[in-house]
Amino acid sequence: MRGYIVRKLLLAVPVLLGVSLLVFLVLHFLPVDPVRELVMQHQTGTAPTIEGALTDAEIEALRHQLGLDRPLYIQFGRFVWNALHGDFGTSWRTKRTVMTMIAKNAPYTIELSLAGMAISIVLGVVLGVIAAVKEHTWIDTISMILAVGGVCAPSFWLGLMLMLLFGLKLGWLPPIGAGSWKHLVLPAFTMGIGGAAMVARLTRSSLLEVMRQEYIVTARSKGLAERLVVFKHAMRNAMIPVITVVGLSLGHMLGGSVIVENVFGRPGLGRIAVDAINEKDYPVVQVTVLMMAVSYVLANLLVDICYGLLDPRIRYK
Repeated sequence: MRGYIVRKLLLAVPVLLGVSLLVFLVLHFLPVDPVRELVMQHQTGTAPTIEGALTDAEIEALRHQLGLDRPLYIQFGRFVWNALHGDFGTSWRTKRTVMTMIAKNAPYTIELSLAGMAISIVLGVVLGVIAAVKEHTWIDTISMILAVGGVCAPSFWLGLMLMLLFGLKLGWLPPIGAGSWKHLVLPAFTMGIGGAAMVARLTRSSLLEVMRQEYIVTARSKGLAERLVVFKHAMRNAMIPVITVVGLSLGHMLGGSVIVENVFGRPGLGRIAVDAINEKDYPVVQVTVLMMAVSYVLANLLVDICYGLLDPRIRYK
């Protein structure tokens, strides 16, 4: 198992390098001059608010200061080299180091993603098990209708509806902001409902398939209680495909925080990523996208490890 984990981590290196290169090229091939955008938006701290107040020579001097006049391969190589040494650059807009901004906002995104994941797992597995045990009953039908509705509902629409109902109409929970567990409830449910719907549908289908296996029939013929048959014998194997969805959903939630954090006005990586894109703050965009790619890689690794723990037939040497 240890050797397998090491190999997966080594394979993640070219993936992360490729993501970094792709984001770097996309940003630099956009038909926008970031230096002139900085001048126009008065984000350098010294430039005036209108572009015409600076001469072309002064603009080129600013371009040189930011390192944008060098060939692309040198710029990318410099980014990778500095990143390996823990230096992810400085925000062009705020003049703060990118890692300082990440360290300040990442806890909010991680908190939101973990809360959304907990809701997805608990709600999805419970609905899926109930639907499978009560197959072809009204309970099964209602559970799957709710699951389909959860998959179809866009997160931005669902967030606005929850905000309108529980925040503005009923006044039970604060609609925007962060700082307490009450601020976390609505965003977490917004992120978790879609994942719970997928987990519920997959749990139901997987559990029904396992429940028809011969060893389950044998367990029932021995007189075991249905509760023991379901939770002790069937659930272990039924959860293997569910773990795949759960693991990938974690990475998806870290990326999906872009929408939810902006809807609910929460700080986080998604919020600063959107601000950085709007203001052409390339260093911040590169690092936030790289962080999301790392989350996907780690989620895949966690899924593979869980496979080995749940299924004794799987052995990684």
